[in-house]
Amino acid sequence: LVRECFLMGVGKTTLIQKASEVLKSSGVPVDGFYTEEVRQGGRRIGFDVVTLSGTRGPLSRVGLEPPPGKRECRVGQYVVDMTSFEHLALPVLRNADCSSGPGQRVCVIDEIGKMELFSQPFIQAVRQTLSTPGTIILGTIPVPKGKPLALVEEIRNRKDVKVFNVTKENRNHLLPDIVTCVQSSRK
Repeated sequence: LVRECFLMGVGKTTLIQKASEVLKSSGVPVDGFYTEEVRQGGRRIGFDVVTLSGTRGPLSRVGLEPPPGKRECRVGQYVVDMTSFEHLALPVLRNADCSSGPGQRVCVIDEIGKMELFSQPFIQAVRQTLSTPGTIILGTIPVPKGKPLALVEEIRNRKDVKVFNVTKENRNHLLPDIVTCVQSSRK
């Protein structure tokens, strides 16, 4: 029985946003966050976390200085703003766990990737949400390359997870399948 739907590949965030809108407009309670790239003068300078209620804050920036006494969490040229990320993402996940009744809520988590996985509280919150019967996760995970990410592998290997592989060829046709996956998980 599928309870969680995950996307990996090219154009995941756009699909997640579209699926969230379709679900919301059909009366499904949806909460969560997605990541969006931030550009300045035509070049990417980092990523923001944007909650579905519209609050935005930095996830990472090029050349960001970590706060005094905190270790630097870096992916390539991007330094993760852990305080900002946790401040936005954790309440959303914790709210998703206090849902009323089974199959009630959908929690969007875009993405469970390298930057986000520097946060232990985030990992715990995702695990908690995965094991909450009243919450369905509509999430994104990175395509495996290099060293496997433990939580991502855990998700990919779960029996109750369906992973959609998004490609340039199929991304315009996947939306109905994703929405159906989530809606049938709510039954």
